[in-house]
Amino acid sequence: MAKVEIYTSPFCGYCAQAKKLLEKKGVAFEEIDVFMAKGARETMTERAGGKTSVPQIFIDDESIGGNDDLYELEFDGELDAKLGLAG
Repeated sequence: MAKVEIYTSPFCGYCAQAKKLLEKKGVAFEEIDVFMAKGARETMTERAGGKTSVPQIFIDDESIGGNDDLYELEFDGELDAKLGLAG
């Protein structure tokens, strides 16, 4: 199974949607709240190539992007392979 990290903030609907999809797939992920974790927003922005919006999702340290990008991978049938889920 892939290592999944998701940077979020409270009351973010897009963050909730992304987490819901990952949970539906039974994928464990580390959630990093950019408001609560000191320096998390700066780390996220650097890792995401300058992107500052949440969520920012990383699979095996690869920047996937945000919620729309995650759902696009799902729609294109590429998400399960990235997550290491048997098809």
